[in-house]
Amino acid sequence: MPDDLELAPGDALPLAQRLIDEGRPFHAHEVLEAEWKSADPDQRALWKGLAQVAVGLTHARRGNAKGAVALLRRGATAVAGYSGVPVADLDPVSVAKSAQALAGRIDGAGLTDVTEDELQLRIRMPHLS
Repeated sequence: MPDDLELAPGDALPLAQRLIDEGRPFHAHEVLEAEWKSADPDQRALWKGLAQVAVGLTHARRGNAKGAVALLRRGATAVAGYSGVPVADLDPVSVAKSAQALAGRIDGAGLTDVTEDELQLRIRMPHLS
């Protein structure tokens, strides 16, 4: 990802979710970080929290349970406070709960039994068709 990545409004979340689904959460982090750096001041902490969740998933994939737990929890805490923010296809409360649940699972049992589905954490609500 280029350091000066600029996406059209509404493109960051779908792209980040696709990257997470493809097993590339670090790249998702870079997309979310670019959005965080260019977001309105009142939404920067939200995007930073989403980027932290993606880094937590990166740590989990790389076998760093302690780092995964810390970043998933930090990101979840940041995201949880944004329940009323109008970002299409984003349910911050759901993201926070999922990240906290995964952090708790890793903290309690380690990474051994974490599934691929759990590492493809949903940061974007699926479209209902």
